[in-house]
Amino acid sequence: MAKGEGAEQYSNASLLNKPGNSDGTQLAKRHEQNRLSVCNKICYAIGGAPYQITGCALGFFLQIYLLDVAQIDPFYASIILFVGRAWDAVTDPTVGFLVSRSPWTRFGRMLPWIVLSTPLAVISYFLIWYVPPFENGKVIWYLFFYCLFQSLQTCFHVPYSALTMFISSEQKERDSATAYRMTVEVLGTLLGTAIQGQIVGLANAPCIPGPADILAEPSNFSASPGLNESKPVISLEHTRTAYMIASGVICLIYIICAVVLFFGVREQKESSRPRSEPMSFFQGIKLVMGYGPYAKLVMAFLFTSLGFMLLEGNFALFCSATLGFRNDFQNILLVIMLSATLAIPFWQWFLTRFGKKTAVYVGTLVVIPFMILVVSLKSNLAVTYICSFAAGVGVAVAFLLPWSMLPDVVDDFQVQNPDFTGHEALFYSFYVFFTKFASGVSLGISTLSLDFAGYISRGCSQPKEVDLTLKLLVSAAPIALMAIGLSIIYSYPINEEKRQANRKLLQDLRENEADSETDSAELANVV
Repeated sequence: MAKGEGAEQYSNASLLNKPGNSDGTQLAKRHEQNRLSVCNKICYAIGGAPYQITGCALGFFLQIYLLDVAQIDPFYASIILFVGRAWDAVTDPTVGFLVSRSPWTRFGRMLPWIVLSTPLAVISYFLIWYVPPFENGKVIWYLFFYCLFQSLQTCFHVPYSALTMFISSEQKERDSATAYRMTVEVLGTLLGTAIQGQIVGLANAPCIPGPADILAEPSNFSASPGLNESKPVISLEHTRTAYMIASGVICLIYIICAVVLFFGVREQKESSRPRSEPMSFFQGIKLVMGYGPYAKLVMAFLFTSLGFMLLEGNFALFCSATLGFRNDFQNILLVIMLSATLAIPFWQWFLTRFGKKTAVYVGTLVVIPFMILVVSLKSNLAVTYICSFAAGVGVAVAFLLPWSMLPDVVDDFQVQNPDFTGHEALFYSFYVFFTKFASGVSLGISTLSLDFAGYISRGCSQPKEVDLTLKLLVSAAPIALMAIGLSIIYSYPINEEKRQANRKLLQDLRENEADSETDSAELANVV
């Protein structure tokens, strides 16, 4: 028997036998209401797929799309990436506040946000991958629709993240649902990589040789592209069409997932305790960031996630430009996501056996040697596949652990501050805010660095400065950020013992509230 199971059974048995509730009927009924079926967990988990599918496609491919397909100048591409992510970060706490103030409806507080934002989100996402028929306003086009999509995606994801606290009041059920969610989300990243990468990979326009390429291998460029009629000619227009087809497929999946979530999940109404008064933006920052465990968790995952995001945002370009795998980079990305998908069940078992902090350390450290190896050796496809598979194991930890540990912090905050209720969305929205803002800064700086290094759009080869910059962006910089994150997580105070103690205290609190409700109802009936 696992360590937590005996304590839980003992707690349940004592509650079943306490005076005034000897038959255990009320307690059994409440446990039945909080228990989630496998179908409920799967439907809830499917709702997390759209965020990961679109996020993976944007994270891996938007930079290379803007540079090589839309042919935006690297400087303006860096502005689009930075402003889009920074705007996305600002919208998270804003939507978090609006969600926390939303009234209860017959569908709940969170689900209406998810359903109403979906139609506009898919339209704006599709237009991100469309190249407009004009040149002067292209930067404004991509900036507008990228920011619009990020806002609408936030209206989906912040309520969905907070929904974790309202599908059940049992911590065990929430942890189980989170494991289902993380598995589906990593499958979503795998699906996003497969759809975007494979469709685009089939219509990848050839690179443009420069003078150095022709002088180095004149035989390869003796004829203009397209003179050989035996081979189909792939033009830039074919590549642009492929991106639109891929985005259309992803939009369809987005809608299906939102429908499954809406009809497959029942949102529980909050506790009978009155919710605290709504707070201003700065009061919310002071509340959540002033709470030590939350601040440490956010800062730790801010740096570790930032390292993985930096790797994700530049790896496709690194594979195609530095390693020369222009026709294989989509398969390399697919290996990363496949590995992450396969590793999720293992890490779920690992964190229950050895604890969540240990899982963070082991999962992050295991990927670092392979990040060093991939940039140290000469271009080798087999080694790159091995390193990519190992990187996926670490990516799984970056997906699973933050969302598994955030509910623990919220529970701990509720134990320490029982008078503050109804602010669960703030904890999720501010975590996403800091992560996305830092991600926008990193992506903007990395793309700007490529501009300063002399990146050549669709070039068959790049200057040595570009190759060096890409190596730093996918290896040295992420490793440094991960090291900072791990040093912060060391002082994170919520271990397994404290987590179990909080679970029991909250369970007792909910049981006492439920008993008070029952006594009040019986007294009212007598009167």
